[in-house]
Amino acid sequence: MRRTRPDDDRGQISVELLGLAPLILLVLVLVWQFVLVGYTYALAANAADKGARAGTASETGGAGACAAAAKKDLPGAWQGGAEVTCGAQGGLWTARVGLKVPVLFPGVADLPWGTITGSAGAAEEGT
Repeated sequence: MRRTRPDDDRGQISVELLGLAPLILLVLVLVWQFVLVGYTYALAANAADKGARAGTASETGGAGACAAAAKKDLPGAWQGGAEVTCGAQGGLWTARVGLKVPVLFPGVADLPWGTITGSAGAAEEGT
């Protein structure tokens, strides 16, 4: 028969991991949410840039082309709540795209406060 010593620490690692598991999961969830925020910033800036460039086209341009180009490449989860504003002012086409940030899983729910805005401008082409 084997005797155990009172200071035996077998299983200690398992207990510590079990105690830290919620903290590890919380950190992973927060990192993922920050990734979604950053991705939304990148999407908004890219969509605004594409919209501004499409608005400057001499034959097919305009506010309709700007808005359509801005929404064209957005993923489905971001497309529904996209707010696109296009316009020309002083020889410069501007596009502003506002997107809501999803909570953990795109398409399920959005963060309740504000939108992330991307804006871009492009010089009007000469005729």
